[in-house]
Amino acid sequence: MPRVKRTETEQRTAEATGPDYLESLARGLRVITAFDRDRRELTLSDAAKLVDLPRASVRRTLHTLIQLGYVEADERLFRLTPRILTLASAYLLSNPIVDVLQPAAERISGQMKEACSAAVLDDSDVVMIAHASPHRVINVSAQIGLQLPAAASSLGRVLLAAWDDKELDRFLGRVQLRKLTGQTVTNKGELRKIIQKVRSDGFSLVDQEVEVGFRSISVPLKRLDGKVVAALNIGVHSERVALDTMHDVFLPKLLEAAGALQRQLI
Repeated sequence: MPRVKRTETEQRTAEATGPDYLESLARGLRVITAFDRDRRELTLSDAAKLVDLPRASVRRTLHTLIQLGYVEADERLFRLTPRILTLASAYLLSNPIVDVLQPAAERISGQMKEACSAAVLDDSDVVMIAHASPHRVINVSAQIGLQLPAAASSLGRVLLAAWDDKELDRFLGRVQLRKLTGQTVTNKGELRKIIQKVRSDGFSLVDQEVEVGFRSISVPLKRLDGKVVAALNIGVHSERVALDTMHDVFLPKLLEAAGALQRQLI
């Protein structure tokens, strides 16, 4: 049987942790995360190609996930089942910060009549851990669990700005910057200057760098000891809300909320 190929991250993890590193679990997680909004159904061949693993290994992984109820099969196609949400629920229910941030997002969204989210860093992405939206026919589609590239999003940039220059340089050295829209910054030197400005400004305003027609403004959320633990933002459709409104109306509300939340974050 051929040896399963490791990703660079898994190789570093295996070398750091030694024989206790469970590769079968790592493979299972790689297969789960191969599914996303653009790949809701996968064939065995597609999944094996995406995760860069042998077909036989992916077949056993999918079979195990089917038996556990996390994946279902329809002829040649595999898809995740709702049970996969229990994995996210385990994080949301066990992390006390979510209990603080979800009501805050709902309050801000109700007051501003716009979408409000909170997120944390996860490697090169940010992950939404709280979200609230006003009721509209056309709505901002961000949801809890949504991942966005940290380098291009306002949420990510305020979190990256909390790092010192050495940590930021390490991140920029390894991250791959993708051109998501015509306005996405992909020059690492320019991005570094932007993040340093975010650090001094205390907020990030990003206009249509992640998605055309969408802009957002974010502030860091700090504990009482000053450590940044999450980010809070308001996101809008650009044709409805001007940049001046983002800065003059939404930013003060976010800063006010961040100050109030600091006493609750531990």
